[in-house]
Amino acid sequence: MRSIALSMLLSLALVDVAGAADWPWWRGPLGNGVSPESGLPSTWSAQEGIAWTVPLAGAGVSSPVIAGDRIFVTSQVGRGALKPGQHPLLARNDSEVAKGERAMMDSHAATAPSVDGAAVVFVVEAFDRPTGRRLWQHRMSAEGPLPLVHEKHNLATPSPVTDGERVYAWFGTGQVVALTIDGARVWQRHLAEENGPFTLDWGHGSSPALHGDLLYLLCYHEPASYLVAVDKRSGMTRWKIDRPVRTRSYATPVVVAGPAGSELLVNSTAGLEAYDPATGKLLWQAGGPHSHGIGSPSFYDGVIYTTRGYRSGPYFAVRPGARGGIDASATHVVWRADTGAPYVSSVLVYEGLLYLGSDTGVVTCVDAVTGEKLWQERTGGIFSASPVAGDGKVYFSSETGETFIYASGREPRLIARNAIDGRIVASPAIAGGRLYLRADDRLIAIGGSSVTSKVPPS
Repeated sequence: MRSIALSMLLSLALVDVAGAADWPWWRGPLGNGVSPESGLPSTWSAQEGIAWTVPLAGAGVSSPVIAGDRIFVTSQVGRGALKPGQHPLLARNDSEVAKGERAMMDSHAATAPSVDGAAVVFVVEAFDRPTGRRLWQHRMSAEGPLPLVHEKHNLATPSPVTDGERVYAWFGTGQVVALTIDGARVWQRHLAEENGPFTLDWGHGSSPALHGDLLYLLCYHEPASYLVAVDKRSGMTRWKIDRPVRTRSYATPVVVAGPAGSELLVNSTAGLEAYDPATGKLLWQAGGPHSHGIGSPSFYDGVIYTTRGYRSGPYFAVRPGARGGIDASATHVVWRADTGAPYVSSVLVYEGLLYLGSDTGVVTCVDAVTGEKLWQERTGGIFSASPVAGDGKVYFSSETGETFIYASGREPRLIARNAIDGRIVASPAIAGGRLYLRADDRLIAIGGSSVTSKVPPS
C-alpha cells in the first residue's frame, strides 16, 4: 500500500510540474503512455477529423512533445549512412503484413540546406498547438562520423523532452542541445566526441529522460556503455556510470516511485536495471540477460511492467524496492510470460490491463495483476510505435498509417480503424483533447476544432 501511495504522489507531482494537458516527453507526463484527459477523438480520415497538418523540415521517427501551447519535434535533413547488408523486416514471418513495411522516406535528401557545409542537418522545430503555425527552427550540423542506422529510421530517432522552460534535443550522433522555449541555445554537448562513437547494431534509439534538475542520457553502445546524468541548466555532468562493454539498449529510461525512494529504470541486454536517480548507484536488476533491450518499462499501482525485446520475447511484472545491486528476480518478480512480447513497442498499462501491440499486428490484452492473457486479435497493422491511452480508449498506430482504437476492457471491442496517408513509427502524443501523429515528414493534429486542412510552413 505504501508503494502505491508513493506512486500516486509521484504521479501527481509530475502532472503538476508538467501541466495536466502537457505531453512533455516520450510517452507523456508519467512516461507510461496514459493521458488523464477525456473527450479524445475516435474517428478520422484523410478528409475529416484533422485539425491541421504541417510539413516538417526533415524526416525522423521522434515523437512530438508538448508544453502549454507549444509542440516541439526534431528531424534530420539530408541522407545519412545505412548499415550494409540485409535489413530484416519486423513482420518477416507474415508475408501479407510485411507488404506494408517500407523504409523511411528521405525526399529531403536531394535538397538539404547546408549548415556550415554539412551534408546532414538536425532540426528542432516549435509549432503553435492550436493552429499548427511554425514558431521557430533551430538547425545544427551533424558533426563527426555518421553512425550507421537501419533503413526504417535515421539519426532523428530520440524524442526531445521539455520542462516548460527549455527543450532538450538529442540526436543519434551523440549531439545534445538545450534550447529555451523560444529557440535560443542555452548549451550543447557532443557525447560521442567525449566518450567514443555511438555504434549500436541498428542505430541509437534512446530518448532523454528528465527528473528534477537532472537530464538522463542512456548510451549503452558496443564500444562503450554508460549512463550519464547532466545538470539540465548548465549541461555539466553530475554523475556517470560505466557498464560492462557491449551492454546494449535502445530503451528510454523511466523514473518511478519505489517504497524507499525514486528509482531510475533501464531496460538493457543485462536485464531490467534500477539506479538511484541522484547518484547513479545500481540498486537492483531483474529478468536476466537477453539479446536485446528495446521496450521501455511502464509503472502502474506500484508495479513495473516491461518487455525484453526481440521477436515474441518475454515480458514480466516486478515490484521496485530491492537494494544492494542484487538480482531481484526471485524475490520481486510478480509474474512472467516467456513469450508473446512485442519486438520494438513498449507495453501499456491502463485501467488494470496490460496491452501489447506486436510487429505482426497482433494486439494482446493481459490482466496486469495476474499476467493472465484475456484476449488477442490480429489487426493487419505493423506496430513499432508504442500504444497510448486515455478516455477509455487505447490507440495502436501502425506503420501503414492506420490507428486502431480499442475500448479498454477485458473483452475485445474495436471502436474504429482510422487511416492517414503516411508511415507512422513515432509514438503518438495527447494534449488539449487532441491526438498528435508524426509521420516521417509531417505532424498531424487530430480532433478538436478544425483550423485548416493544411498549414503551410511560416
